Amino acid sequence: MKQKIIKKRVVGIDISLEATSYAIVDVKGEVLVMESFATSDYPDINLFVSVLSERLMDMVERNGGYESIRSVGVSALSANFMTGSIENSPNLPWKGVIPLSALLRDRTGYAVAVANNADVRALGEHTYGLARGMRDFVVLTMGSGIGSCLFSNGMIHKGNDGFAGEIGHTCVEPGGRQCGCGNKGCLEAYVAKKGIVATANELMAETTTPSLMRGIENLKALQIAEFCNQGDELAIEVYRRTGEMLGFGLANYASLVDPEAFIFTGGLTKAGKWLLDPAKEAFDKLVFHNTYGKTQFLISEEYKVSNDVLGASALAWEVREYSLFK
Repeated sequence: MKQKIIKKRVVGIDISLEATSYAIVDVKGEVLVMESFATSDYPDINLFVSVLSERLMDMVERNGGYESIRSVGVSALSANFMTGSIENSPNLPWKGVIPLSALLRDRTGYAVAVANNADVRALGEHTYGLARGMRDFVVLTMGSGIGSCLFSNGMIHKGNDGFAGEIGHTCVEPGGRQCGCGNKGCLEAYVAKKGIVATANELMAETTTPSLMRGIENLKALQIAEFCNQGDELAIEVYRRTGEMLGFGLANYASLVDPEAFIFTGGLTKAGKWLLDPAKEAFDKLVFHNTYGKTQFLISEEYKVSNDVLGASALAWEVREYSLFK
């Protein structure tokens, strides 16, 4: 009887606004090879999937061949694990429902699992990172958008249709700023990168206080954090207001689900104390008193793209092995 070959490699893919990265990862969680290209170069979804598939398969053939790969895991904004689709993303260039799992499976022949980037990062933290051993925690992704994944009793809570954890689209200011999702007053409109810049512009319009932010074209959220490091009072106030709004949103979250920790990931974690100190202060004031002092604020270990493809690879191990070409 022919013995089944146990495959010890998977492919992890991370699709962000800035870049699409794809890597071969072994069973020990080691990234063997990783490549990337600019997501924005392919605003047509069919061309994007074709290019991704071709580059991925070329990388596989150069590094062990087709039969060495077990399955594929994909991390993407606004993705739904239950459907395998990217659904109505307010930030990515492709609109509507994109059946990404089916598209990639058709082109590569591999089993493909697709999940929201917050869910994938949480899976990565649980498998390889700060959440090892935790059963009830929340991972927050902080960058161009604000997302979260709730682990409850050791498992991801997905909700009825797979959209649980969309904290960025909870309302914190009725009738407030316009959000990319179509609603007004969402947390994301105040705490994501564009929201931080909007707060900076509002403050500069309200006051004549000197600031390093003034006169800069295309001001960036992390640039404002650097000005905080240089003692810029107006920049510090931008992050104080941002952190306060974040703490408000997280206090409501914790009062409902009682997590052991919030684990912060994504590019905005580089703002460090300027964002998280005021967030923790507001959180402690507003959280349900029985929860006070019991929820840790943790920053994921050095944020880098390899963390995201590792999370996607952990997702790949969860999907049932399949090959179109067996």
